[in-house]
Amino acid sequence: MSSGQTYFKEKTGILGGGQLGLMMAQAASDWHLEPEFLDPDPHAAVKPFGYVVQGDFRDYETVMAFGRDKDLISIEIENVNIRALKDLEKQGKKVVPGTAVLEVIRNKFLQKQFLLENGFPTPPFLPFDPRKTEENLAFLPAFWKQNEGGYDGKGVQSVRSPKDIEALPSFPGFLEKTVNIGKEIAVLIARNGHRDIRIFPPVEQVFHPGANLVSYLQTPALISESIQNECIELAAKLAAKLDMQGLLAVEFFVEPTGKVWVNEMAPRPHNSGHHSIEAFQTSQFQQFWRAILNLPLGSTEPIFPCSAMVNLIGEPDFTGPPVYKGLQDCLALAGVHIHLYGKSETRPFRKMGHATITAQTFEELNEKVSFVQNHFKIISSDTQA
Repeated sequence: MSSGQTYFKEKTGILGGGQLGLMMAQAASDWHLEPEFLDPDPHAAVKPFGYVVQGDFRDYETVMAFGRDKDLISIEIENVNIRALKDLEKQGKKVVPGTAVLEVIRNKFLQKQFLLENGFPTPPFLPFDPRKTEENLAFLPAFWKQNEGGYDGKGVQSVRSPKDIEALPSFPGFLEKTVNIGKEIAVLIARNGHRDIRIFPPVEQVFHPGANLVSYLQTPALISESIQNECIELAAKLAAKLDMQGLLAVEFFVEPTGKVWVNEMAPRPHNSGHHSIEAFQTSQFQQFWRAILNLPLGSTEPIFPCSAMVNLIGEPDFTGPPVYKGLQDCLALAGVHIHLYGKSETRPFRKMGHATITAQTFEELNEKVSFVQNHFKIISSDTQA
């Protein structure tokens, strides 16, 4: 069993042990931190790097038992048992971000209400009730979003016709009006307990056309200085309004006219910050520990003029133990860094890792991004769908 931290007084527990937990643990090792992770998967990605308690972070009793000997509890996933965290807070445990923040952000409909009620620009939305046919049809075109539990494109569906409405799942959700998206931008902000903040430069996200997840992102984002400043200002205001501690990722839609909409938030390390591991003075994962332990925040200055992150996802026709094609070719390319999550099974469009890419110019960056996308393939020798 974990012996606890050797320098920092707080004994820390993290709910979730997937790929974000893996990279949290890797960053924690720099300071010989020994956090414990709660995850239902006996083969959780974090397992080779951190002590894992096997259990369901959505179950009240399991979370209570896990938190009993902890001083500080945080998350790498939002879909956790909030009631247990509230009761642990009442016992004097520190929960970061606080349960008030988690309650708002883990439910996308509550997120939307929070944004609307506090004056943040967000696309119009409508609670989805399948019985209100005329109201739903009048709201189209739209996207249906699942209130809770959606991730990596799951829980989001385009709705343009009565047939699309009939095909929606029975999960609670809402319709979000389709807006004219020119670019999708994300800003990651760190905030410690002293309310000090550091903001990573905005990134431009390019989405996979069929899977509704990020194919790659790049920074600097190719947007005007005024739009960049607006996104940064909105992210800072959101972090302050939530009075949160830790990391907050804010995703934006930018219309061709320059109109900026807040899309969604995540109160933890985020896919949009993975490039920071090699490309910035402080990675988002070290910044996470600095923020939740209330330490001085690190510099968010870039080391290289241009950087990118490419999600390495399972090929659409393969399911089974992963086989990585093109790994050697990509590793031979200067400025390309491969991060694999150690997942035992690949599935179509499942995130299996990512590549961070650094370059001196956008031309060089784009060449390397294309090379990785064309050469790195994740298949399986076991089964073919």
